[in-house]
Amino acid sequence: MQSKSNANLSAIVLAGGQSSRMGQDKALIAIGQRTLLQQVCEVAQHCADVVYVVTPWIDRYQPLLGESWESASSHRSENSTKIRFIQEHPLSQDDIMHGPLVGFAQGLVHVETEWTLLLACDLPNLRVEVLQSWLMMLPNVDAQTIALLCKNSNGWWEALCGFYRRRSLEKLKPFIEQGGRSFQRWLDQELVQELPISQPDILFNCNTPADVEQARKLAR
Repeated sequence: MQSKSNANLSAIVLAGGQSSRMGQDKALIAIGQRTLLQQVCEVAQHCADVVYVVTPWIDRYQPLLGESWESASSHRSENSTKIRFIQEHPLSQDDIMHGPLVGFAQGLVHVETEWTLLLACDLPNLRVEVLQSWLMMLPNVDAQTIALLCKNSNGWWEALCGFYRRRSLEKLKPFIEQGGRSFQRWLDQELVQELPISQPDILFNCNTPADVEQARKLAR
């Protein structure tokens, strides 16, 4: 893989889903020699200065990432990208299944860079070179734009693979406080720039056992 192209970028990897359609924790499923979570974190490490993994299950995932992880409050070394775990927690007893938008907000609180690369933990086809080509666009983004994202064939934003400004948290907090839990509804209210995509397969995500089999066939 190529080396980092932007030392002023953070990454957030969301690993808090219930994996209900998969029937097991999809972050732990191996595609080739590594789990989905390991693959996504490795890609993120080649793009960002620091990678935050937001999850309710820190103890479950720490062993997967070896010596590359540290707590979100610890000091990061200057020359290596560390993985920092952030404990995801429900907003209330009635909001345990709050979804990825809340997890993203809880991670974004810790971010210090202007831009953040957000990735779901179930993207087996990510390519560093594609993400880095998108990174080159960030310096020229209009100041009012809060995110750079692709659209899928249905015209919806691919919210879990793209870039967000840190100050988007200012707009996200009140949306969540008012009960909002949908990325699409939130993004429809904001200024988002569409990313060009010539390889849409990088957005393929594993939600079911059939998806895993497809990803494994492509990895052979």
